[in-house]
Amino acid sequence: MKNLLIYYFTILLPIPLMVWSVFNFQTLFIVLLLSYVLYRAFTDFNRLTSKGVITEKDKWKFFVVPFFSSTYFKELYFEK
Repeated sequence: MKNLLIYYFTILLPIPLMVWSVFNFQTLFIVLLLSYVLYRAFTDFNRLTSKGVITEKDKWKFFVVPFFSSTYFKELYFEK
């Protein structure tokens, strides 16, 4: 996932469903929100691994440490 446009599309794709569910099904929104946190950890890890910034041994940090991907903010959102 080296293309920046594809990465932005990937992380923003679930947002409309979450907005719809907040007004119609609140319990579905909670489930979607929790799954989105795991989804973002997976996509951020996948992007940083494909760019060669981190290795496979750092995978657990993305799922256990809150906001660990913010350490690599510049590499995730601005560099191609």
